[in-house]
Amino acid sequence: MAGVSTISHTAPSLPLEGRVAIVTGASRGIGRAIALHLASLGAKLVLNYANSSTQADLLADEINSSSPSPHPQRAIAVKADVSDPAQVKSLFDQAEQAFGAEPHILVNSAGVIDPKYPTIANTTVEDFDSIFSVNTRGAFLCCREAANRLKRGGGGRIILISSSMVGGLKPGFGAYAASKAAVETMVRILAKELKGTGITANCVAPGPIATDMFFAGKGEEQVRKVIEECPLSRLGETQDVAPLVGFLATDGGEWVNGQIIRVNGGYV
Repeated sequence: MAGVSTISHTAPSLPLEGRVAIVTGASRGIGRAIALHLASLGAKLVLNYANSSTQADLLADEINSSSPSPHPQRAIAVKADVSDPAQVKSLFDQAEQAFGAEPHILVNSAGVIDPKYPTIANTTVEDFDSIFSVNTRGAFLCCREAANRLKRGGGGRIILISSSMVGGLKPGFGAYAASKAAVETMVRILAKELKGTGITANCVAPGPIATDMFFAGKGEEQVRKVIEECPLSRLGETQDVAPLVGFLATDGGEWVNGQIIRVNGGYV
């Protein structure tokens, strides 16, 4: 009828619809939760893993099975050692080949820690090198590739997972905290170097999160002490971290750049 307005019932597009996100360390823990959250926002996912192929494949199946037709494949699992430059390059190559587009988003969640929690005096050179190889060298290689290959002109996001232990400075975390402190310094500089590209670079620094990595090597008393030190009297959950990463990945997070965001319940 003339003069009568109609209401559109077209579903609104999701904030990351059509964008490709690479998530390293995606097979478990914080990385897994981030991947699922980005998928819920409409992103296509490249799920990187180093060892847990079964978990990564199951996660890809979970994301793809929830995809509406005619776009069934929204996630692929890709094995790559982030400390190896050739494998990091291949990770980005496979992202472009699978989805036919430059990736928009890198979330570097791959990380390791020494579950023995040794003092600096008792940290072996081999363990020190192993921690820096993944946590720092891996972050550098992923950032370098992303700085050269993420989509320009808006929507490009580099998000590195650091640790609130950089501020906590607890005994037994010397090598680990140092490896993450280097990452935080690097991301602040990277954000400035990316001027003019439309790509932002930030760190998200969780506190104690209830993951396998956190519990490894800790007894009940150690866990209880950590909980007591938190003002919210609990461990964090992966779901406490993923939405913040999701916000930074969307257009709404564009004005947040070169920042270290602690998400730790007030722990430090």
